[in-house]
Amino acid sequence: MIAGAGAMGASVAYHLALLGARDVVLTDRTAVASGATAKAMGGVRQQFSTAAEVRLAQASIRFFEELGPPLFQQVGYLFLATTDRGLDELTERMREQRALGVPVERARLPAELRADDVRGAVACWKDGLADPTAITRELVRRAVELGVVLHEGVDARELDREVLVVCAGPHSWELAPLPVRPLRRQLLETSLLEVPDNLPMVVEHETGFHFRRSQAGGSIVIAMADTEPLWGEGAEVDDAVFDDRLERLVHRYPPASGARVERAWAGLYDMTPDAHPIIGPVGEGLYAACGFSGHGFMQAPAVGRAVAEELLLGRSSFDLEPYRLERFAAGAVVPERVVL
Repeated sequence: MIAGAGAMGASVAYHLALLGARDVVLTDRTAVASGATAKAMGGVRQQFSTAAEVRLAQASIRFFEELGPPLFQQVGYLFLATTDRGLDELTERMREQRALGVPVERARLPAELRADDVRGAVACWKDGLADPTAITRELVRRAVELGVVLHEGVDARELDREVLVVCAGPHSWELAPLPVRPLRRQLLETSLLEVPDNLPMVVEHETGFHFRRSQAGGSIVIAMADTEPLWGEGAEVDDAVFDDRLERLVHRYPPASGARVERAWAGLYDMTPDAHPIIGPVGEGLYAACGFSGHGFMQAPAVGRAVAEELLLGRSSFDLEPYRLERFAAGAVVPERVVL
């Protein structure tokens, strides 16, 4: 049984069924893709700071490519630096990523972006933008077609099961004793603008400020970490940051001049102490696939396959050792630094 019908739970269910599992039940206390998945930024990237995260992303990107437009738009992720130190960091990270097979390269900024204060930029044009809700529903559709039983509005703890796979994102700590904390992140969407179809996800390295074309087009979605982390499960939006975020957008993307915030929402990251997920057995009859720290949607295809293999075959073609719960007690923690 799988608790949580977001992107991760849907992927685990689908891959279990794909490998021939029977009696797979997917549950959600509310509805499919109604939690963190529905509020995600929707970026899909391979540009991480640790080899473990890069490999998860590499294994996932092929699934998104197979889906193709309109579910996945391969417009790229562009990281820009405004300081020499920032450029050095991007360059070093690019070398590490290229050594792992990620096609990252030096990049010129699109003509629409302000470039006079930019020291340099790197991009992976195989990365892109996806529709988290639509893709999750497609995974669930495929899973049900293969025999998975879906229960919405049901708490998994109320049903009999042999194994419970915890894919409840920021609520996972309620189901198992896991070091997962919910962190609120806010997203803002502008009023209508002229936005090129091929505008990449743009990320300012030093500040983490980033923006993308909206899924429907004609507006821009903005995100940035809050100065003080907003821990907890609240979904309130702090409109005090609106002016700052719009100023940053107009500075980097001058065509947004005059735009206003049309709507805003808050979602929850399921953070772990090192911003890496927890994947593997965590108790008697308990298996975890959570704590993705804002990267769950983009890594769901690879993780779903890996979890299904381990549960059914006792081993996975993917190395899951870096994600075991025991790493925290052993002190073997290498934090992921690119958390947007």
